[in-house]
Amino acid sequence: MGCVQGKGRAASASPSPRASHVARAEAGPTNADVVKKENGAGGAVEAVAGEEAPPQQPKKERRRQAKPDPRQGSFSNRARGEQVAAGWPPWLAAVAGEAINGWSPRRADTFEKIDKIGQGTYSNVYKARDTKSGNIVALKKVRFDNLEPESVRFMAREILILRRLDHPNVVKLEGLVTSRMSCSLYLVFKYMEHDLAGLAASPDIKFTEPQVKCYMHQLLSGLEHCHTRGVLHRDIKGSNLLLDNTGTLNIADFGLASFFDPNHKQPMTSRVVTLWYRPPELLLGATDYGVGVDLWSAGCILAELLAGKPIMPGRTEVEQLHKIFKLCGSPSEEYWKKSKLPHATIFKPQQPYKRCIAQTFKDFPPSALQLIETLLAIDPADRKTATDALRSDFFTTEPYACDPASLPQYPPSKEMDAKRRDEEARRLRAAGRSNAEGPKKTRTRERPRAVPAPEANAELQVNIDRRRLITHANAKSKSEKFPPPHQDGALGFPLGSSHHIEPPFDGDPADTSFSTVFPYQKGTAPVTTWSGPLVDSAQAANGKRKKKSGRSSKQPSTARVR
Repeated sequence: MGCVQGKGRAASASPSPRASHVARAEAGPTNADVVKKENGAGGAVEAVAGEEAPPQQPKKERRRQAKPDPRQGSFSNRARGEQVAAGWPPWLAAVAGEAINGWSPRRADTFEKIDKIGQGTYSNVYKARDTKSGNIVALKKVRFDNLEPESVRFMAREILILRRLDHPNVVKLEGLVTSRMSCSLYLVFKYMEHDLAGLAASPDIKFTEPQVKCYMHQLLSGLEHCHTRGVLHRDIKGSNLLLDNTGTLNIADFGLASFFDPNHKQPMTSRVVTLWYRPPELLLGATDYGVGVDLWSAGCILAELLAGKPIMPGRTEVEQLHKIFKLCGSPSEEYWKKSKLPHATIFKPQQPYKRCIAQTFKDFPPSALQLIETLLAIDPADRKTATDALRSDFFTTEPYACDPASLPQYPPSKEMDAKRRDEEARRLRAAGRSNAEGPKKTRTRERPRAVPAPEANAELQVNIDRRRLITHANAKSKSEKFPPPHQDGALGFPLGSSHHIEPPFDGDPADTSFSTVFPYQKGTAPVTTWSGPLVDSAQAANGKRKKKSGRSSKQPSTARVR
């Protein structure tokens, strides 16, 4: 766990104006945003920070600070000094003093890493041993972009949220690992052997209805606690639902979570929630939303557990929205008018789609189908609340949810394990095709296997913009914005993740069967990457001939996408 000492001035670096604007839109007003000045006549003029002052300036000015944000209160220099003396790094105490208040840091050398068990956009998760207690824990290492204050505040919000929540079905933050000279931070959690995505992806595991009810009851109970405490998770998916050997489910990874107040709404980013579980209002650019975003994701999880595979695995935002409309129906005219969503004019279908959830999932239990209809409502207001979902017929009719302790004992399985199995299977298939004896025979699965979801591409707009600059320089993309063809169209991206190139949308995506029996075509080899620069084979061949004969070719051999 080697750590590099960061420069002392890194924490004082001021973010870009765009970064500050986005952060304020997410976190609320700060103390330096409003300055009140008195003019000579005794009147008051309010000036927003960053705007030019009026032409006539008084000689005396009086600064009045706005009310501090209760979510990230300001700390005095004395309090920060005490935190640094306690062992916290200055860059963390300067920006996230409220988040670490009352805690002491753990030393990195008191933990031993065992294995890497997870990876995200901004963090890595490791299985580790606490050398003091001997317990196995999970360490989440948070990565920072040059220790910029905005990145640190983004992490501090996660810590504040975790400290506010206390529920059996919500992961509990047990400590923080860093040092005064460290430039990294580890969050300590209880180690959980499984995640729901890893179990669902296993070909040998099929959930029964009582087991599905048990998992969903714990998920909705955890969401109910979060929502009553004013927290939106904003990234509910199978890999963020952890399970231990006692059958207890924990909602984890609050890196994209945010505080919210339904009575005092503030604009929030729409770039949240992993694509397959993202509700339509976010795909349409909504910035004013609430608990409905988490409930939509929960509805996708419920249908996925019963169907045995993800129900709407879109590759792009356009395709994802199209899949939603085909399954759940397109919004009504009243919804289009009242919502006034930014992308409504772009994505509004010319012909309305009819809702077909009941026909698609006709093999589901009636009580489950009714709950799915509610959670996958196009209008967020119709999804109701997690409390209403817990009171639905799905949980009050037989067969009832089983006790968590009665759930089967599974070998440790996480989404990363499923991805490793997929990579190994692809490698073996490729080796079999190259073998002179022909492809190796593989045993046909008795039932379909769930596919691990792509990485969450939910990011703050400032981070998206920053990463797109890196994309232009390093040919790597981290977001799912619709890029101009000349920027990303000629680059090769793996299609097995959520980072995809937007193909032209000139027709319906291929329909996917949602029956409880899913046939697979074994002979079809998956396409793994975009080829990048387009090469005309005829021109390439001609170019080689001319090169051999010593002639120079005037025609280019490659044509880049423009």
